[in-house]
Amino acid sequence: MEALIERAAGLDVHQGSVVACVILGAAGRRPTKEVRSFGTMRQDLAALRAWLLEKGVTHVGMEGTGVYWQPVHAALEGAFTLIVGNASHMCNVPGRKTDVKDAEWIADLVRHGLVRASFVPPPEVRVLRELVRHRKALVGTMAAERNRTLKLLESAGIKLAGVMSSVFGVSGMLMLRALAEGTAAPAAMADLAKRRLRHKLDRLTLALDGHLAEHQRFLLSLHIRRLEELGRDLAEVEAAIGAAMRPFAAQQALLLTIPGVDALTAAAIIAEIGVDMAAFGTAQRLAAWAGLCPANHESAGKQKRRGTRKGNPYLKATLVTAAVCGARTKGSYLRDKFQRLRARMGAKKAAVAVAHKILVAAFDMLQRAVAFADLGADYLDRVDKYRTAKRLVRRLDALGYDVMLRAKAAA
Repeated sequence: MEALIERAAGLDVHQGSVVACVILGAAGRRPTKEVRSFGTMRQDLAALRAWLLEKGVTHVGMEGTGVYWQPVHAALEGAFTLIVGNASHMCNVPGRKTDVKDAEWIADLVRHGLVRASFVPPPEVRVLRELVRHRKALVGTMAAERNRTLKLLESAGIKLAGVMSSVFGVSGMLMLRALAEGTAAPAAMADLAKRRLRHKLDRLTLALDGHLAEHQRFLLSLHIRRLEELGRDLAEVEAAIGAAMRPFAAQQALLLTIPGVDALTAAAIIAEIGVDMAAFGTAQRLAAWAGLCPANHESAGKQKRRGTRKGNPYLKATLVTAAVCGARTKGSYLRDKFQRLRARMGAKKAAVAVAHKILVAAFDMLQRAVAFADLGADYLDRVDKYRTAKRLVRRLDALGYDVMLRAKAAA
């Protein structure tokens, strides 16, 4: 196979060491190899960068495993064409596996152009990505803490979840603190309810009439304190996300025009795909990268049905959530499309299909810098009037009516 790159390097990255192999030589000639090992401290990575520059390396490849590649990528960024490949796509044949062999194999793949580079966003987008993903982790931790709190209340016979729509709202938190103190009567705790919840004072009094043991009150106080800390952390992270989104204010404003997309959803989309759509080429490639299109599985000329392919789980979850919210926007094309697909394939598959449409729209909007143009709830009916009319006539015929269609006279 003909070599495409004359000066290539492969890095086998570990937590405490980096094995680098440099291959030098023009196509058609026997190349020379040189292997060195470096540490992963900042000074070691600076020495790795200086050595690669001394050798005149132009392309550097490494596997994107864990987080160990990230400081190496940051140390080499700007000086070389960096290729972070999928580890499963770069596996060598089994046998005789060493760190030196792995580095040589990666360098050989890079030299022949056989490594498909993974998408690594620019530094400012990477900052936003870390903040958005940390917020997602905090939200998950808060949900788990709330579930533990509800489980504790149920075990003590306190049935607040059956009376209140949100146990952790303003009224609910006041009652939880009173329960943790253990000094107020059920009626007094129910009287802490605010606004419309005061119409349920009798039911709240019955729901609060349980028995919290001493250790359960102790655990409840721990849950309350942890929830308050998570709430403060979440507010600080969201403020940091807002600051990191300032360079992308124009793109965020465009994405906010999509039904179901709010400020945090727009930030999550930009954090995962960036704002330069040239990195993906087409909307179809972006959808495949996100895991929002069916996987291909063909054997012996037969195409077998498969679910969606693996992709970016953070982006996929964000878009599916936006699709569910967009399906609740009255008078929108996304709502009409979701309702039609849900009747045929179920709500979950319909949400994934609508998420695909949102991603394709976001790609076009970011590429062309245009706002979202809603097609309207009647778009699919207008596309094929004959099919829509035939379906409605068939339904009326089943109800026992004779229908004769006549076009309206032009106004």
